[in-house]
Amino acid sequence: MTIQQVHVRKDDLTHADLVHVEPGELADGAVRLEIESFSVTANNITYAVVGDGFRYWDFFPAPEGLGIVPMWGHAKVIESNHPEIAVGERVYGYLPMATHLDVRPGNISASSFLDTTDYRQPMSPVYNTYQRLAADPEHDPAREDERMIFGPLFKTGFLIEYFMRKQDWFEARQVILTSASSKTAMGLASVARQNSPEIKRIGLTSAGNVEFVEETGLYDKVLSYDEVGTMPIAESVTVDFAGNASLLAKLHEHFTDTLKYSCLVGATHIEERGEGGLTADRGLPGPKPTLFFAPDHAVEFFKEHGPVEGGKLVAATWHEFLKGVEGTVDIVKLSGLEAARETFLEMFGGKVDPSKGIVVEP
Repeated sequence: MTIQQVHVRKDDLTHADLVHVEPGELADGAVRLEIESFSVTANNITYAVVGDGFRYWDFFPAPEGLGIVPMWGHAKVIESNHPEIAVGERVYGYLPMATHLDVRPGNISASSFLDTTDYRQPMSPVYNTYQRLAADPEHDPAREDERMIFGPLFKTGFLIEYFMRKQDWFEARQVILTSASSKTAMGLASVARQNSPEIKRIGLTSAGNVEFVEETGLYDKVLSYDEVGTMPIAESVTVDFAGNASLLAKLHEHFTDTLKYSCLVGATHIEERGEGGLTADRGLPGPKPTLFFAPDHAVEFFKEHGPVEGGKLVAATWHEFLKGVEGTVDIVKLSGLEAARETFLEMFGGKVDPSKGIVVEP
């Protein structure tokens, strides 16, 4: 057996190679996963852009100067040195852009286990947990593609809404979402519509995506980026998924003191994020932009509500979200890891239609 991996140059994310690696002997207590499928979304681009600062490159080691981009997807156990994990079992979780992965299960329950491999321990348990599909309450065999495409991004949107609501939306009357066609923005818009209906939802997107975003029905108003200057002045919070420094500056300069909170989440407009990256202090008027790190908020959320009750709160809004977005995204399935490499580079260059949900079967 030969393992395939996609190695990306950390200092030049436009350079990615498909490589073959010989597998080592499976360690005691470990299991070997064969990766069945994963989605490629803007979320994966963010993982790569902020990979060093948030240790995303550390989940799946690669040679010096190279990194393996994390994905969310499904895998099957093909070899097991653990008495509680059987060959043939399927799991859902954090996977490399590759064909195989070795994990060392710990904290095992009927529905999940934690990868206790030493190099992954400094990172959040949110990323180290694998759901055992045979007993996973969120698993729906008919919705596996949607879970890969929307699931992690939706949960980030859920946590943003929860955070904002706990802060009484910083006394704002509307939330402005950049990159409104992104799946994380759609998740936030959906949860806000359900749990904070009094907050007006304004989506900003490129002119070519306005019609698509309007058709989702998730926003009260959809505008193109060049219409920022026409927006009525009102107490607002911004949630920036684009990472476009110029756009963020325009929003701050337009709303000035009426901007109550400026939240940074992702970086879909990679080429325009500006010198210093997402968290650079640009001396903008209004509140200083603050980075939202979803894993930390997830830990706090489940600490507050517990895994069972917290899971129910997420599931309620997740099912409603799925109803709302059904039919808005065409699922495109691609075969082979080379297709994953090509899709990542196309998405990095902003060339993937937001109405397409990409699933790769390596």
